[in-house]
Amino acid sequence: MQSAFTNLVQELSPISKYREAVAYEALWDKKDTTFKRIAELFGSHPESLPSQLISTNEIKSYEQEFDNIIKKYNVPTFGIILHNVDEFPQKLRDAKYPVELFYFRGYWDLVESKCISVVGTRHPTPEGIKRAKKLVKHLVEDGFTIVSGLATGIDTVAHETAIELGGKTIAVIGTPLSHNYPKENVKLQDEIAENHLLISQVPFCKYEHQPININRLFFPERNITMSALSLGSIIVEAGETSGTLIQARAALSQNRKLFILENNFLNEKLTWPQKYLKKGAIRVKDYEEIKASLNGNTERS
Repeated sequence: MQSAFTNLVQELSPISKYREAVAYEALWDKKDTTFKRIAELFGSHPESLPSQLISTNEIKSYEQEFDNIIKKYNVPTFGIILHNVDEFPQKLRDAKYPVELFYFRGYWDLVESKCISVVGTRHPTPEGIKRAKKLVKHLVEDGFTIVSGLATGIDTVAHETAIELGGKTIAVIGTPLSHNYPKENVKLQDEIAENHLLISQVPFCKYEHQPININRLFFPERNITMSALSLGSIIVEAGETSGTLIQARAALSQNRKLFILENNFLNEKLTWPQKYLKKGAIRVKDYEEIKASLNGNTERS
């Protein structure tokens, strides 16, 4: 497997992805910009590059800002995947508001592997941790790449178990590549970036310029990308207000499989499992039921 790192200083493409990234950052840094508004902008200009939707002067004004942030946080060499330029995975266009540009570290070709999201609460029970480990073990043995969001709890268990077992994992984070969250997962984030795949759709400049309470809104959006990357999403444990349910909605709207482990239905305090079951989720007791449902669908990755 060849590393897909892009050296921004030595960009050789006729289209400078560095310049396009700066233009994209400038577009994002406008007031009240959201994934919805960016998607609508590019949706109304489907063949356009970021640099064609903003003035040259604005691009120039952001070059130094972009470079300063990269230097400030000592961001290692990273890659850029840009719609209409790269071989952009069609499955990522299944998001309600498709992202035009992704930053990454690691091996981008992992997005073309058989991906399954394993997600859940940041505060799992001991039983939930055991279930997640057992589930990931079976998935890795069957050649699946484990996708999760690098949060504490189930996400961390999913990533760490995949790595320990010699499998592959993808982390989609809710911060720019310049940041680590949560802090206790710094080493895990670096490990994934070096040997697996770390993806961010969060613009550096926008994140730097707005307060943390607004930046938190980037986290739910990454669940939508996690779902789009995957053949299906498996919810191990989740509370009534869990961000995991954002991924549940995304999976159903993107025509992906949504698996909910049996233990969630047995928790009388939870109402969401039945709600999503009625919408098309699949109730499963064990991995064999997940495998049976995925059988015949794993060609799509």
